[in-house]
Amino acid sequence: MRILVLGGSWFLGRAVAQSALDRGWEVTVFNRGRSGTAPEGVRAVRGDRTVAADLARLASEGPWDAVVDTSASEMAPRDVLAGASALEPVTGRYVYVSTVNAYRGWPNEPLTEDSEVLDGPPDADADYGRLPDDWDGPDWYYGRQKAGAERATTATFGDERVVILRPGVILGPGEYVGRLPWWLNRAARGGRMLAPGAPDKPIQPIDVRDVAAFALDQAAADRGGAYNCVAPIGRETMDGFLTACVLTTGGNTQLVWAPDKLLMDHGVRQWTELPLWRTHAGVWKIESTRAQAAGLVCRPLSETVADTWAWLRDGGLPVEHPRWAEHGITPEKENMILAALGRK
Repeated sequence: MRILVLGGSWFLGRAVAQSALDRGWEVTVFNRGRSGTAPEGVRAVRGDRTVAADLARLASEGPWDAVVDTSASEMAPRDVLAGASALEPVTGRYVYVSTVNAYRGWPNEPLTEDSEVLDGPPDADADYGRLPDDWDGPDWYYGRQKAGAERATTATFGDERVVILRPGVILGPGEYVGRLPWWLNRAARGGRMLAPGAPDKPIQPIDVRDVAAFALDQAAADRGGAYNCVAPIGRETMDGFLTACVLTTGGNTQLVWAPDKLLMDHGVRQWTELPLWRTHAGVWKIESTRAQAAGLVCRPLSETVADTWAWLRDGGLPVEHPRWAEHGITPEKENMILAALGRK
């Protein structure tokens, strides 16, 4: 199997490349070479996928049985369209990593793999979907961009040759966003640790290695389709996740649970100050029935926690990314909320 990975040097892209090598596949990666390192054993082609000449040069390195696109998270649909158009003559199938943000109902409604996808034309530029400063409705900009990029792949390759993966939260070794590393480092610090919401709140993060394995399975399959890449609903809970962080780090840590209302009254930013905490009704109610039937297997979240801690302890460093700084509550604010809980 000959595969092209767009990206391939950090987090999901690197996991895809490494997993493909482990299967004995011939792997080419295409990126600018500015961040991260691809696994040893791949063939690296340097270039910018927004530059037509670089895409033409890449296409001349083909053919491939499939391309797995992991590097279009901040790319306008028209740029995905240009890349897909350049690669279509030399590539059998296209696996595009999208996001659950592409659904109109996320995060406010429960979702299935047949839920409505946002509007977004395949040739949209980076300004499509931007909202005025005084807009007070849903911010669908990112979702519309990703929905347009999805349509760019199917407009070029056709539905039968395209697989669209829609992950929610991806965790694991190499994570650059900082959600799980923040919780691990906080648990290792010990003491009374603020735990958000209800202990039995279901959550659905997925391990980066499981997304990578499923992407490659679909690259080798003979069908198209769209799949939600999330852990099964109800299998994991916030308590299980945070307890795993405490046990893994060995910290002398006591979980102190704070109700949603108290956290909101104190102005805690959902999703970032206490990572994975969000009160929207549909954020952790994403069905993945079709993906599971197609072979998606999600390892226990406790294994992801342990392996990420081992990676950090071994000196693992994520690729620098501005989102890392967004995550985590300050000790001062955490102590203020813990004090308020102590007075109740």
